Amino acid sequence: MTRSNPIRIPRRRALQMGAAAAALPLVHVRTAAAAGKLSVAFWDHWVPGGNAILQKQVDAWADKNKVEVAADFITGNGNKLLLTGVAEAQARTGHDVMTFANWDVFNLASSLTPVDDVVLPLVDKYGAAGTTSEYLAKIKGHWIAVPTSTGTQTKPPCARISLMKKYGVDVQAMYPAEPHKTALADSWDYEMLLKCGEAAMKDGYPFALGLGGGTTNTDGIDQVGAMFRAYGAALIDGEGTIQVKSDAMRQFLEFAQRFVKILPDDVVSYDDASNNRALISGKTALIFNPPSAWAVAKRDAPEIAADCWTFPAPKGPNGRFLPTLTFFWGIYNFSRNQSAAKELLSYLMQREQVEARSIAVDGYDLPPFAKMNDFKIWEEVSPPKGTVYNYPIRPWHDTQPNITGSEASPEIAVQIYQRATHNNMLARIKQGQSIQQVVAWAADELGGFTR
Repeated sequence: MTRSNPIRIPRRRALQMGAAAAALPLVHVRTAAAAGKLSVAFWDHWVPGGNAILQKQVDAWADKNKVEVAADFITGNGNKLLLTGVAEAQARTGHDVMTFANWDVFNLASSLTPVDDVVLPLVDKYGAAGTTSEYLAKIKGHWIAVPTSTGTQTKPPCARISLMKKYGVDVQAMYPAEPHKTALADSWDYEMLLKCGEAAMKDGYPFALGLGGGTTNTDGIDQVGAMFRAYGAALIDGEGTIQVKSDAMRQFLEFAQRFVKILPDDVVSYDDASNNRALISGKTALIFNPPSAWAVAKRDAPEIAADCWTFPAPKGPNGRFLPTLTFFWGIYNFSRNQSAAKELLSYLMQREQVEARSIAVDGYDLPPFAKMNDFKIWEEVSPPKGTVYNYPIRPWHDTQPNITGSEASPEIAVQIYQRATHNNMLARIKQGQSIQQVVAWAADELGGFTR
């Protein structure tokens, strides 16, 4: 999948942006009907039906509130969504509401109006927003964008049921489509992943886990970053201290020396479509991905789709961490109809609308609020039935969401993410460099991010 990648900004500028956003006055949502015109830029959904249901909801709200709403659906391909948001923020003209992914909110904070008056009532009604949502869109104690379900996803393992059984792991028994934890789940760690990966490599179905970086392999960046986190191997901590010479880092890199051997040689050049293609073509036993790869297999290779099961990431010494991608809707502070924009976003994030959108895309979209993780769609989607039941993070999963680099403060983490530092470290190990060489390279690279 091709998605927007964040732009790089200097540390000083990022701090200025955060301060500016926090200083902006709050504008409360009006209780009276809105009026006037409104323009909204939505993400162009990968899954057929995603745009249509969102347009239908917008039209219903517009008719009721007598607002003329123009909705555009902008692709993430070629970073078009990201570039549109940046261009409009710089020109201070364009849409009233813009869609942002991951770091884009933080990068453009000075151009957004605070939305506490939208988000806090949603939190009161539907439970806490995810920790990655807060990390990315809450600055100086204020929400500057509304976490949305549309596009928001986790990237857990999706494996071939029959092949994993052959390698000694019954993924359906380990993570059934039922609300409880199994004893087998406790044994699902990175050592077991490695053991299965070794068998898959010998069997001709190597795990398709990319080590490429940059804008073309955000799936790989997300997956590798979660592995580092599971071992407690931070690159830079929250105080801005470089940590690549820690004991946790050495432990992880020693594991990585074994791990990279189970991956095909071309993983260093993977893009976001590589793992999808490997699964759909029947050439791999396991990938990390949202259900889009399974959904395409359902259409193009139904026998493959019927043999797929999605389940949580393995655990490491520091716990179990799952890659995430979070989408937001932000309102520009130069918008002339901020009240109508807030009312629209509040309406779209009510449970009825969120669930309808999730159903329309076979459960691909994940709600950002805790009390919405009980939609029936994840139980009903097939084949096989329950295949994506464990796609949302469930309370019994003992899993934490992760965005790569987030042990550091956002203005540093965004640079780590954009430069794919984690992936470059593993790619260097894959190419034969020693741990000492990789650590030295990373320390030099990271030094530039903290100056």
